[in-house]
Amino acid sequence: MKDMDIAEVSRRTGVPASTLRYYEEKGLIASIGRRGLRRLFDPAVLERLALIALGRAGGFALDEISSMLTPDGLTKMDRRRLDAKADELDRSIQRLTATREALRHAARCPAARPMECPTFRRAVRLAGAGRFEVTPIGPFKAEAVPATRRKRKTG
Repeated sequence: MKDMDIAEVSRRTGVPASTLRYYEEKGLIASIGRRGLRRLFDPAVLERLALIALGRAGGFALDEISSMLTPDGLTKMDRRRLDAKADELDRSIQRLTATREALRHAARCPAARPMECPTFRRAVRLAGAGRFEVTPIGPFKAEAVPATRRKRKTG
Protein backbone atom coordinates (compact mmCIF):
# COMPACT_ATOMS: atom_id res chain seq x y z
CA MET A 1 0.00 0.00 0.00
CA LYS A 2 1.28 3.48 -0.79
CA ASP A 3 1.43 6.50 1.48
CA MET A 4 -1.90 8.08 2.37
CA ASP A 5 -2.77 11.71 2.83
CA ILE A 6 -4.60 12.88 5.93
CA ALA A 7 -8.00 12.85 4.17
CA GLU A 8 -7.61 9.18 3.22
CA VAL A 9 -6.49 8.20 6.73
CA SER A 10 -9.50 10.06 8.10
CA ARG A 11 -11.84 8.34 5.65
CA ARG A 12 -10.47 4.86 6.38
CA THR A 13 -10.47 5.22 10.16
CA GLY A 14 -13.34 7.59 10.86
CA VAL A 15 -10.94 9.75 12.87
CA PRO A 16 -11.40 13.43 11.99
CA ALA A 17 -8.41 15.21 10.43
CA SER A 18 -8.36 17.60 13.38
CA THR A 19 -7.94 14.64 15.74
CA LEU A 20 -5.17 13.21 13.56
CA ARG A 21 -3.34 16.55 13.75
CA TYR A 22 -3.84 16.57 17.53
CA TYR A 23 -2.52 13.00 17.82
CA GLU A 24 0.50 14.05 15.80
CA GLU A 25 1.05 17.05 18.08
CA LYS A 26 0.86 14.71 21.11
CA GLY A 27 3.38 12.32 19.51
CA LEU A 28 0.93 9.44 19.15
CA ILE A 29 1.35 9.31 15.36
CA ALA A 30 3.82 10.87 12.94
CA SER A 31 3.40 12.06 9.39
CA ILE A 32 6.14 11.18 6.92
CA GLY A 33 5.91 14.28 4.76
CA ARG A 34 3.50 16.40 2.80
CA ARG A 35 1.77 16.42 -0.54
CA GLY A 36 1.05 20.09 -1.03
CA LEU A 37 -0.50 21.23 2.24
CA ARG A 38 -1.72 17.76 3.24
CA ARG A 39 0.18 15.55 5.65
CA LEU A 40 1.20 12.11 4.39
CA PHE A 41 1.16 8.98 6.52
CA ASP A 42 2.66 5.53 6.19
CA PRO A 43 -0.04 2.83 5.93
CA ALA A 44 1.15 1.47 9.31
CA VAL A 45 -0.60 4.47 10.88
CA LEU A 46 -3.89 2.58 10.44
CA GLU A 47 -2.82 -0.11 12.90
CA ARG A 48 -1.45 2.49 15.29
CA LEU A 49 -4.76 4.37 15.18
CA ALA A 50 -6.57 1.08 15.84
CA LEU A 51 -4.37 0.58 18.94
CA ILE A 52 -5.17 4.11 20.07
CA ALA A 53 -8.89 3.45 19.54
CA LEU A 54 -8.68 0.23 21.55
CA GLY A 55 -6.86 2.04 24.35
CA ARG A 56 -9.44 4.83 24.40
CA ALA A 57 -12.30 2.31 24.40
CA GLY A 58 -10.58 0.58 27.32
CA GLY A 59 -10.47 3.78 29.32
CA PHE A 60 -6.81 4.70 28.90
CA ALA A 61 -5.99 8.41 28.76
CA LEU A 62 -4.03 9.64 25.74
CA ASP A 63 -0.93 10.18 27.92
CA GLU A 64 -1.16 6.55 29.08
CA ILE A 65 -1.50 5.37 25.49
CA SER A 66 1.40 7.55 24.44
CA SER A 67 3.62 5.92 27.08
CA MET A 68 2.83 2.52 25.52
CA LEU A 69 3.87 3.52 22.00
CA THR A 70 7.38 4.15 20.74
CA PRO A 71 8.25 6.64 18.00
CA ASP A 72 9.41 3.80 15.72
CA GLY A 73 5.91 2.30 15.63
CA LEU A 74 6.47 -0.45 18.20
CA THR A 75 4.67 -0.94 21.48
CA LYS A 76 5.97 -1.18 25.01
CA MET A 77 2.90 -2.32 26.88
CA ASP A 78 3.17 -3.16 30.55
CA ARG A 79 1.20 -6.39 30.90
CA ARG A 80 0.45 -5.76 34.59
CA ARG A 81 -1.00 -2.38 33.66
CA LEU A 82 -3.13 -3.98 30.96
CA ASP A 83 -4.32 -6.63 33.42
CA ALA A 84 -5.16 -3.96 36.01
CA LYS A 85 -7.18 -2.03 33.39
CA ALA A 86 -9.00 -5.26 32.45
CA ASP A 87 -9.86 -5.74 36.15
CA GLU A 88 -11.14 -2.16 36.29
CA LEU A 89 -13.30 -2.84 33.23
CA ASP A 90 -14.67 -5.99 34.91
CA ARG A 91 -15.74 -3.88 37.90
CA SER A 92 -17.38 -1.33 35.59
CA ILE A 93 -19.19 -4.10 33.73
CA GLN A 94 -20.47 -5.49 37.04
CA ARG A 95 -21.76 -2.07 38.13
CA LEU A 96 -23.40 -1.50 34.74
CA THR A 97 -24.93 -4.99 34.79
CA ALA A 98 -26.38 -4.36 38.26
CA THR A 99 -27.74 -1.02 37.09
CA ARG A 100 -29.29 -2.57 33.99
CA GLU A 101 -30.93 -5.33 36.00
CA ALA A 102 -32.27 -2.89 38.59
CA LEU A 103 -33.77 -0.74 35.84
CA ARG A 104 -35.24 -3.80 34.12
CA HIS A 105 -36.70 -4.96 37.39
CA ALA A 106 -38.24 -1.52 37.99
CA ALA A 107 -39.72 -1.50 34.49
CA ARG A 108 -41.35 -4.92 34.95
CA CYS A 109 -42.16 -4.81 38.67
CA PRO A 110 -45.88 -5.11 39.46
CA ALA A 111 -45.63 -2.29 42.04
CA ALA A 112 -47.60 0.82 41.08
CA ARG A 113 -44.41 2.92 41.02
CA PRO A 114 -40.76 1.80 40.98
CA MET A 115 -40.03 3.47 44.33
CA GLU A 116 -42.77 1.33 45.90
CA CYS A 117 -40.81 -1.79 44.98
CA PRO A 118 -38.62 -2.96 47.89
CA THR A 119 -36.08 -4.57 45.56
CA PHE A 120 -35.68 -1.41 43.50
CA ARG A 121 -35.51 0.76 46.63
CA ARG A 122 -32.70 -1.45 47.93
CA ALA A 123 -30.84 -1.02 44.64
CA VAL A 124 -31.27 2.76 44.88
CA ARG A 125 -29.93 2.77 48.48
CA LEU A 126 -26.92 0.66 47.50
CA ALA A 127 -26.15 2.83 44.50
CA GLY A 128 -26.36 5.92 46.70
CA ALA A 129 -23.91 4.35 49.15
CA GLY A 130 -21.50 3.43 46.34
CA ARG A 131 -21.93 -0.28 47.08
CA PHE A 132 -23.58 -1.50 43.92
CA GLU A 133 -22.31 -4.85 42.64
CA VAL A 134 -23.59 -8.07 41.16
CA THR A 135 -24.11 -11.52 42.59
CA PRO A 136 -25.90 -14.39 40.85
CA ILE A 137 -28.64 -14.61 43.51
CA GLY A 138 -31.87 -12.77 44.11
CA PRO A 139 -35.21 -12.20 42.47
CA PHE A 140 -33.67 -11.45 39.11
CA LYS A 141 -30.58 -12.54 37.20
CA ALA A 142 -28.15 -10.11 38.81
CA GLU A 143 -29.09 -8.58 42.12
CA ALA A 144 -27.52 -5.46 43.57
CA VAL A 145 -26.28 -6.38 47.04
CA PRO A 146 -24.00 -4.86 49.65
CA ALA A 147 -20.30 -5.46 49.02
CA THR A 148 -20.08 -7.11 52.45
CA ARG A 149 -22.52 -9.89 51.47
CA ARG A 150 -20.12 -12.29 49.82
CA LYS A 151 -19.77 -16.03 50.08
CA ARG A 152 -17.13 -17.04 52.56
CA LYS A 153 -14.94 -20.09 52.24
CA THR A 154 -15.84 -22.80 54.71
CA GLY A 155 -13.81 -25.62 56.09
